[in-house]
Order: sequence, then C-alpha cells, then structure tokens
Amino acid sequence: MNLIKNGEVSPPPGIVSSIKSGFDITASRIEIILLPLLLDIFLWLGPQLRANNLLRSVLAQLETLVQKEIISPTEIELYQKTLNELILQDINLFGLLRTFPIGISSLMRQILSTSSPLGEVAALQIKSDFSFFLWFGGLTLTGWILGSVYFAWVAKATIADKGQNLRWLGKVVLQASLLAVLWVIVIITFGAPLLLFFLIFKEINPTLAQVAFLFLAFFTMWIVVPIFFSAHGIFTKKENLFRSILSSLHLSRFTLPTSSFFVISIIILSQGFNILWLTPSSTSWMMLVGILGHAFITTSLLAASFIYYNDMNVWLETLLKKLDSKATSAQAQ
Repeated sequence: MNLIKNGEVSPPPGIVSSIKSGFDITASRIEIILLPLLLDIFLWLGPQLRANNLLRSVLAQLETLVQKEIISPTEIELYQKTLNELILQDINLFGLLRTFPIGISSLMRQILSTSSPLGEVAALQIKSDFSFFLWFGGLTLTGWILGSVYFAWVAKATIADKGQNLRWLGKVVLQASLLAVLWVIVIITFGAPLLLFFLIFKEINPTLAQVAFLFLAFFTMWIVVPIFFSAHGIFTKKENLFRSILSSLHLSRFTLPTSSFFVISIIILSQGFNILWLTPSSTSWMMLVGILGHAFITTSLLAASFIYYNDMNVWLETLLKKLDSKATSAQAQ
C-alpha cells in the first residue's frame, strides 16, 4: 500500500512481535497460567468419570433388538463395533471441561490412562441415560464459564483497562458463554448436513469424496480466522457476541492472508509443543513438567492473540481513516 510505503501509516503488527509480547506478558504475570495448570492436574491425578457400564447396558439392549428383529443385523454390527471402541478407549468425561472455541487449554485431555504416579485412578461410573445427559450438559456449561473466566483473565493481563472490573467480568462471561452456545447450534445445523453430504459422496465414489473433502478444507481455511477471533471483541472491546462476530469478520476481510498465517502459526506452535509435553509417561512425575510447559505456552499464545487482535484493529482503523481522508480530499479537488 502506498500509505505504508510513504510512511503515512505504520506497517501492520508483526506476527513474531505479537507472539513474543504474549510470552513476555505471561512471564511477568505467571499467575494467569493457573487455570490450565489446575485443570490438567485434576485430569491427571483426580478421579475419572466414565460411561463404560452404561455403554455395556446399551450393547445388551441392542442384542435384544436383534432377537426381536427390530433392527437389521448389519446395522447392529455397526453400532456394536462403535460402542466397543468407545468402551475400550476408557474416555474420561471430565475432559468435557475443555470446551471449544472458548475454554481452558488442556494437555491431559488427550491422555487416556487408568493410572497416575499416585497409583490406580479412581473411576466414577454413570449409571443411567438421564445422569449421562446431566453430566454432559453440566460439565460443558462449567467448561464454558471457566473458559470465559480464563480468557477474561488473560485479556485483562494483556490489555490494561480500568473498566475491567467484576461487573465487566460478569458481562463477558455471559456473552462468551452465549457465543459458545451459538457456535454449537451453528455446527450442528450446518455440520450435520455437510457430514451427511460427505458420506453420500463416499458411498457413490471415493474420488468424489476426496474432492468434496478438499473443498471443505479450503472452506475451513477461509472461516478459521473469523471463528478464531469471534470472541476477542467481547474481551478486548466490551462488545456483545453479535458485534464481536461482526468485528472478527471485518478483521478477516481486510487482513485475511496475514491473520490466517498468524492463526496457523499459533496452531502449529501449540500442537508442536504438545508432542514434547506428552513425551513423559502419565505414571511419571515428569509429566508435571509437561503440564507446566503446556500451561505456559498455550497461555502465552492466547495472550499473543489478544495483542495481535487489538493492535491489528487499531492499525486497520488508522488505515481506513487515512484512506477515507484521501478519498475525501480527491473528491474535493
């Protein structure tokens, strides 16, 4: 752009400088890693919530349906295979406390282990369908609320604002939780038909399925920036969820290549370090080093995202004002 080349507008915020600033802030405000640290320690050493017995009872009910010829043997076989895989995985449902897109980052959610350095992990079993849905809904809601508090804490440490008080915290937690609910509705509404569409293509022709998956991947890359920054306006500019989404779309419209590279860099750094943090065994106290490292890195990257979002919006506003001023002057002449 000529305005940047002429020195009238400073260059856009750098990706590396934003990430470095995120690490500096986390190092100076180390307490902001507390929530991801506590969540991972709980998932590592605390009791686990499982639904294995409930799944086994569902398997027994399926066998009854086969005997009564209510469901075909082929369908039953598919259901049984899926349920057996879920039982073997020993899923800890407390991992639902790690919610998306707003949530506390977690390393131990990825580890399926029945033991820890303290010995055999205690397991709580869900006994009924009703209890399962209560636990599922309660843990998800708790994850959204705690995740909103985590985001607000990091945003407060990143962007100093005297208006960030308890009243502000209550508002952002409410707006962020509602935003998470909105994204769930959107994913279910549009994701289910897309998945069905993909499965149909797969049955018709595997090549068509690959082409459809490729288009879906390109579409995902296009929307990853608006989704990634959809909540940032709530925490940095005190916007409501709809205004925050519009701000994210506005940012991606004018800065998509740079912002896409920033988001991809954040994801690569986070997942790359996770490989290192997951090196120790879950039964070794060395895993605590991985948990600490993960909490520091992911919190630093979250802080970097707030810095980048805030600085890029300030830069974009300045640029647009300059362009508008230039256009007005040209029309006057």
